[in-house]
This record gives sequence, structure tokens and C-alpha cells, in this order.
Amino acid sequence: MHRTCDGMRRRDLLRAGVIATGTLPFAGLPSGNLGLDGFLRMADAGELKSARADRAIFIELPGGPSHMDTFDLKPNAPAEVRGKFNPIKTNVPGIEICEHLPKLAAVADKFAILRGVSHTLAAHQLGQEYVNTGSRPVPSLEYPSFGSVMGKERPTDPDLPNQVAIPRAAQGAGFLGIAHAPLETNATPVAGKRFAVRGLSLVGGITVDEVRRRQSLLNKLDRRFANVQSNDALLEGLDQFGMRAYDMITSARAREAFDISREPESFAKPFGDSAFGQSCLLALRLVESGVRLASVQYGGWDTHTDNFTRLQERLPAFDEGLSALFAGLEMRGLLESTAVYVTGEFGRTPKINDRSTEGGRDHYPRCMFMLMAGGGVRGGQVIGESDDTAAGPRHEAIKPDDVAASFYANLGIDPKSEYQTSTGRPITLVRDGEVIPELFA
Repeated sequence: MHRTCDGMRRRDLLRAGVIATGTLPFAGLPSGNLGLDGFLRMADAGELKSARADRAIFIELPGGPSHMDTFDLKPNAPAEVRGKFNPIKTNVPGIEICEHLPKLAAVADKFAILRGVSHTLAAHQLGQEYVNTGSRPVPSLEYPSFGSVMGKERPTDPDLPNQVAIPRAAQGAGFLGIAHAPLETNATPVAGKRFAVRGLSLVGGITVDEVRRRQSLLNKLDRRFANVQSNDALLEGLDQFGMRAYDMITSARAREAFDISREPESFAKPFGDSAFGQSCLLALRLVESGVRLASVQYGGWDTHTDNFTRLQERLPAFDEGLSALFAGLEMRGLLESTAVYVTGEFGRTPKINDRSTEGGRDHYPRCMFMLMAGGGVRGGQVIGESDDTAAGPRHEAIKPDDVAASFYANLGIDPKSEYQTSTGRPITLVRDGEVIPELFA
């Protein structure tokens, strides 16, 4: 795990203060919000590809990767802006990306690049919460992650987790409660080795029969003390966790879903030996097995110093793992049923700083990239545009809210759904986001 420059993980940081607002709406959208009903009507009319995804992979890049050195290069900008990397052609005419992403360039027809995505939250924790939920953070409420919403709206079989975070989740279940929290692996898989998740692996010589005997005893104790238990949401959530954990630990299907060593070498080899590549392979295997959402964290993008050296260290594994994921999903016939969303929490400053010999780039939420693929998303296109120095959107901004609304719509979940907190407070899932029709055209 890579800590960012603020030195804190999301769950360690206490919220305080009031968060300012103020991003621009996305240009070219129909007037008013395009909710799920409007999205599906346009799809039925042939104006959009219909939503077909029933599972998802969310890839988060904590630290905030530089948009200018990855998917939004500016080779004609001044030297203090354009940096050291050069653009290369992709397999889609007119689209170019960084020279250190050759494998992604070869599969650019499978994903869409969003440029000129913009917001105003330059702190890691706040930015992460924003892109993990599609709603701007507020001190009084914690919004649920995409996986928690998927688990509520599209629950999977009892012997499988609804969502799995590899190795950890940046965002929890929020107001949906602990029953919808993710299963965290707390580790990344190693190529060619059986991946054991604590609690699913029956370590220490414990047999399935022993687990069943222990569960029988627990059930008797639960009945004995049921009349003295309070009707508490936390206890209810923990009780659901216990039942689900029992179903999973006694399920060969669940344990096999995590066992990447079962993959044929010919299929696994393109993912490489890196932790990120193997995590992508595990995510693919999980959604293929029936898990609704698998999330992968790949950090180390907080490049305040030595920006180009550090990117050259991080980009090859990212290029290898993500390109293999897109190709593997298509090979298995899963790309049209799996929505993929790739994002950091913000971009990096266009102007290179002088904090080290080669310089670095600092936090910059005004302009960033995101990637989307799968389901009804049309790959091989760029949506949005930044200005000549990638300092901001050339026209109007795409907001994280819009991307989240589009992600949900691609999964058949209405982003305007109204939920209630435990106190009865009505909350709109993505209040300010609009579906981006161009993604599905």
C-alpha cells in the first residue's frame, strides 16, 4: 500500500469543515437530467447502445496520476508543461496516448477516454470519496461505494461476496450500513500461486465439518440470546456478515473463485507477474464467478518529485495488467456484460515544479482523465477535451458525478434512485450527475 503525501488513509482522516462547490456542467447533454428511464428510451430508439452490464470492475489509482503524461499529452505545449514523454498512435486513428502505454494503445478500441474531467477537491481523501461515490463529500453523511450499491441492488448468491476489494477498499458502505461493506483481501495475488483469502481458506487444519459444527453451536446460542439482543443496525449487519461468511467458507465455489492458479498459463501470462496485473486477473475471475463488483487499488501516483522516473516505474505494470484485462474480458465473452471504470482522484499540475532534479507535478483536480469500458460503452473514442496546456476543460467540464451516473446507468441502476438513511433521511444516489450519452452512442 502506498500512502499519499498527506500521510493518511481515508479511514484515518476525521472529516471537518464545509466543502465548497462549483464545477461546470458537461456540454452537449440534453436539457435536464438524463436518468435511467431516459437513457433506456434513447437506447430503445437506437440512439444509444443499450445497457447490458450486470457486473463491474472498478480500478482506482490512489495518488492521482498525471493526465498530461498518460492519456492527455500536449506535445506542442511549452517545455515546462509538456514533459519528457511522447505520444504514440493507438489502433484507433486519431487517438494518441503515452509512449509508455504501448499495450493499451493496441487495445484502444475497447475503452473510451474521458478528458477534461474536472472538480475542485485537491485533497486525496476528499477526492477519493468523490470519485468512489459520484457525490461530493459532506461532513454530515457518508455516501456508499459503487460496490455497496451493487450489492444492494443486484445481490449475488449467498455463497459469494457481493463485492471484493483487492487489496483494500477506499470507500465503505456509508449510510447503507455494514451489511453492504466489501470483503477486503488485504493482500494481492502472486503469479502461479493459489491465492488464499483469510476466512475463506480454512487455514490451521480446520475442516469444513468443524466449521459446520461451530456454526451449529453459534446458531443455538443466537436463539438462546435472541430475546435480549437489541434491534441495532450494527448487530443486524454483523449477523448478516456471519451468515454470509459461513456460506462462503463452506463453499468450494467461493474458494475456487479466488484461486488464480487454476487459470491456464496461456490466459494468465499476458497479465504479467506484477501485483497489479495479478489483481486484474483475480478481478476478472471473480466477476466471471458471479461477484457483482471487484475493485482493484494500484497506488503510487503522488508524484510531487521525480515525476517521470516514478511514472516509468509504475506505467509498465499498469499498461500490461489493464490491457490484459480488456483483452481477457473480451476473450471470455465478458466485456459486454462487465462495466469497467478506471480513475484516480485528480490529475497533476500542468507546469512541472522544481522540487527535484527532474521536477514533479502537484495535485490538480481542475483537469484529469478517466477510462470507461464494457457494457453499452462504445470503445475507441475520446469524450471531452482539455485546453492547450491541459490546465482545464477546453469547453465545459465533465464532472465525476456525470461519470458515476453513466456507470450506474450502464449497470441498469437508476442514478436518481432515492434511498433512506437509518434515520429516514431521503438521499438521491447521484444527485448532481447526468448520464453522458456520447459514451453509449
